[in-house]
Amino acid sequence: MDANLDGMRDAYAGALDEFSALRQFPGAPKEFWPRLLAAAARLASADIMVLLLGHPGKTPRWTKIGEWTSSPGPSRARTSLSSQLEVIAERCLSEGRFLEVTDPSAGSFTVALRLKLGTPEDEVILAGQLVDFTEAAARESLVRLGLAADTPALYQSSLAAQQARSDVEKMATVLDLLAPINQAERFLPAALALCNGVATRLRCERVSLGWLEGGYVRLHAMSRTAHFDRQMRAAQLVEGAMDECLDQDEEIVWPEENSTTVTRDHEKFAQDQKAGNLCSVPLRAGTKAVAVLMCERQEGAFTTPEAQQLRLICDQAATRLCDLKVKEGWFGKRWALAAGNWLAGWIGPEHTWGKVTGILMTLAIVALVLVRVNYRVEGTFVLRSDEAEYLTAPFDSYIDQVFVRAGDRVEKGGKLLALNRSELLLDEAASLADLTRYQRESEKARAAKNLAEMRIADALAQQAQARLDLVRFRLENTVVKAAFDGVVVEGDLRERIAAPVKQGDALFKVARLDTLYAEAEIPERDVKEILGRSRGEIAFVTQPKLKYPVTVQTIEPAAVTRKDGNVFLVRLNLDRVVESWWRPGMTGLCKISVEKRTLLWILSHRTVDFLRLKLWW
Repeated sequence: MDANLDGMRDAYAGALDEFSALRQFPGAPKEFWPRLLAAAARLASADIMVLLLGHPGKTPRWTKIGEWTSSPGPSRARTSLSSQLEVIAERCLSEGRFLEVTDPSAGSFTVALRLKLGTPEDEVILAGQLVDFTEAAARESLVRLGLAADTPALYQSSLAAQQARSDVEKMATVLDLLAPINQAERFLPAALALCNGVATRLRCERVSLGWLEGGYVRLHAMSRTAHFDRQMRAAQLVEGAMDECLDQDEEIVWPEENSTTVTRDHEKFAQDQKAGNLCSVPLRAGTKAVAVLMCERQEGAFTTPEAQQLRLICDQAATRLCDLKVKEGWFGKRWALAAGNWLAGWIGPEHTWGKVTGILMTLAIVALVLVRVNYRVEGTFVLRSDEAEYLTAPFDSYIDQVFVRAGDRVEKGGKLLALNRSELLLDEAASLADLTRYQRESEKARAAKNLAEMRIADALAQQAQARLDLVRFRLENTVVKAAFDGVVVEGDLRERIAAPVKQGDALFKVARLDTLYAEAEIPERDVKEILGRSRGEIAFVTQPKLKYPVTVQTIEPAAVTRKDGNVFLVRLNLDRVVESWWRPGMTGLCKISVEKRTLLWILSHRTVDFLRLKLWW
C-alpha cells in the first residue's frame, strides 16, 4: 500500500514538474499540446484525456484537437466520453469546471476544466474520464487539474517574451551591422562592411553583393576579399544566381523542399562550388530591386528567422548603399539616373491618375498651341430699312378713322387713316354758293354793260373757284395712304380718334421690307480684325437657333461713343430673302469671320492686350 502511494506521489510530482516545464516551454504549439494532455492525464490519473476547441457562432461548435488514452483501441469509457463531449464542453464553459458520475457501479466519473489562454475569447476545454474512483477522489483529481489551468496562458506569455527577446536581439544585430555601413564615406567600404558583418553574424563562408548595371547584376563586393576577378567562373556563376533572384524579386533559399521558386542557377552554383546552403536576398530602392546579397554556408540550412533577419538587414542598408552608389558617379551619370527614375515613375504602373492628368494637360497644351479654328469678331446689330417715310397730317383736322397700327404690313395705296370730312363738306358747299353768286353778278353786270362791276364779279368768282379747289383737294386727301409696300414701324392712333391734328404732324412711319440691312456695332478693340473681311453671320434675339449669312458692305470711318466704350458702325447686307417675320428695329448678335487662329491666341489675346496697356510692353 505504501509503495502504491509512493508511486502515485512520484507520478503527481512528475506531472507537476512537467507542467512547470511546459510553462516555459520554448517549442512550437504542435509539441506543447500533446505534452500538456499527457501531463494532465498523469496528474488526474485519468484513463482518457481530450482537448476541445470552441468555435463561437460556427458549425461544428466544438472540435477535438487532441486526445490521450492509457490503452489504445476502443473501449466503453472512450465511447461514452466521445458521445457526451459537446454537452460536457457547454456545461464546463458556463461553470468553469465540471464533474459528473458516469457509471456509479464502476466508479466512473467525467471531469472537465476550462483552460486559461492569452485572450478571454479563446475557448479550450480539457475533459477526462476517471475509472475506479470514489467521488472524493474524483473531486481531488479535478482540484489537481485546476493547478494546471493557467499553463497555456503562461506558455503563450513565455513564447511572446521569447519572440520579443529574439526581435530585440535581431534588431541589435542589425543596428550593430549598420553602424560601419553608415560611417563609410564610399560605396565599396560600405559594401564590404555589409558582407563581412553578415558573414560573421550568420556564420557564412562567403557573402557576396551584386548591383544592377545595364540590365544585369554585376558583382561588387565579397566578404573577406578585397580584390577579385570578375572573369572567374565562380564570379560569373554568382552573378547568374543573383540575376535569378533579382528577376523574381524575392528571397531564394536553397535547398528548400516544396518551393515554387525557380532555383536552377542557384543549384548550378552550389554544385560547381560545392556550397551546402545558399540564401539570396534582393535589396530594393523604394519598390524596385537594385541589388542582391548572396550568402553561402556549408553547415546548417538557412532558417526562416535567419531569412527574415537578412531581409531586415538588406532593407535597412539599401538606402545608404544606394546613396553612396549614386554619389560616386560623375554628374552626367547622376543626372541620367535621376531622369531615368523620374521617367520610370511616369511610365510605370504607379500614379495612374497623376499620369492621366499629365497626359490630358499635355494634350490640352498641344491643342491650344497647334489647333487652329475660325476666329470671329462679335458684336450686336439692329435691323434697319434703307427707305422709310413719315406720313404727316395734310391739314388741320380731326382723326375720324384709323385702319392700321404699328407692325401691320401695308400695300401701296392702302388706307392708313381718315380725317374728318364734315367741315370740309360745309366749306365746299359754301364755296359753291359763292361761286354761283359771283358768276350771276358777272352776267348781270355784262348785261347792264357795266364793265367795272363785271370785272369785280369775275375776280370774286375766280377767288371762290380757288377756294373750292382747295377744299376739294383737301377732301381728296382726307384718307392717308401708303406710298409703297412696307410695314408700319411707328404710329398707333387708335386711341386718338376724334383728336385734333395740325398740318405737318407725323402720323405714321412706314418702312420698306425689301431694302432691310443690319447695322452692327463692333467694339473698338476688334475693329482692326475685320478690316478687309467680308463674311459673317447674324442671329436674332427672337430666333437664336437660326443663323443668316451677311456680307460686310461698309465700315463707318468714325467711332460712336456708347456706354461700354467706343464702337464702329458696320453695314451688313443680308444674303438671303427677307423673312416674313423680320421687322426694322429687331436686334441680335453678329459674328464676322476673320481667319483661323490658334486656341491659345483666341483665349489669351485680350488678356495680353490688357497687360500690354497696363505694363506698357
